[in-house]
Amino acid sequence: MSQIELEDEVQDDLKRATGEFTKDGDDANKLNRILQLTGFSDPVYAEAYVTVHHYDIVLDVTVINRTKETLQNLCLELATMGDLKLVERPQNYTLAPESSKQIRANIKVSSTETGVIFGNIVYETSNVLERTVVVLNDIHIDIMDYISPATCADVAFRAMWAEFEWENKVAVNTVIQDEKDFLNHIIKSTNMKCLTAQSALDGECGFLAANLYAKSVFGEDALVNVSIEKQADGKLSGYIRIRSKTQGIALSLGDKITLKQKGGS
Repeated sequence: MSQIELEDEVQDDLKRATGEFTKDGDDANKLNRILQLTGFSDPVYAEAYVTVHHYDIVLDVTVINRTKETLQNLCLELATMGDLKLVERPQNYTLAPESSKQIRANIKVSSTETGVIFGNIVYETSNVLERTVVVLNDIHIDIMDYISPATCADVAFRAMWAEFEWENKVAVNTVIQDEKDFLNHIIKSTNMKCLTAQSALDGECGFLAANLYAKSVFGEDALVNVSIEKQADGKLSGYIRIRSKTQGIALSLGDKITLKQKGGS
């Protein structure tokens, strides 16, 4: 191999190792991660492509000047809520009429909590004395990007269940009428692993209890207990209890379950 080919090979390996490589099949997933930040009627249009990679969130923001004027000192001002931290100070740019600019913002994440990024685009034009502010739509960072299914022994699960101080209790509210279908829906929605053996879930008795477990990229544990009962009218009732060492996981997972539990989507 020539020197150039070797260098390309090393570069590709580096990209794979740092998660930069995306397959062609990920194109649909890429589109899902593009968020519209401003309205189509705003003088400046902006959209962001969000990449989540463990401790880092990268926002690739495309800013388009839709006016016939040059925008001076254009600045993307971001602020965060939750355990998110902006890495660098915003820069000023000059944007020619009907041109676009790619602005990259790096954000550090320090815990598994649903965070919010919000901000403005501020700019000046030659014929307006004061600065113009365009308010951006909020970007919500999903907890599902940070937790993955994991296993632990029943003894360890019970010990953590007794030890963890944060609990979030969510009442079952669903149109699903089969207990196992509902359990599978919750497992899929929360990206958790069912620790209860399949043999313990077999049979039809109108009642089901199962333990779910997941671990975050920061080493935090998330415990869920699903207890459901089939009523005489065929509807399911019961509770989903979430326990964790941190309030962020308990609240964020509870919000996710409340949002996702109703239907089969």
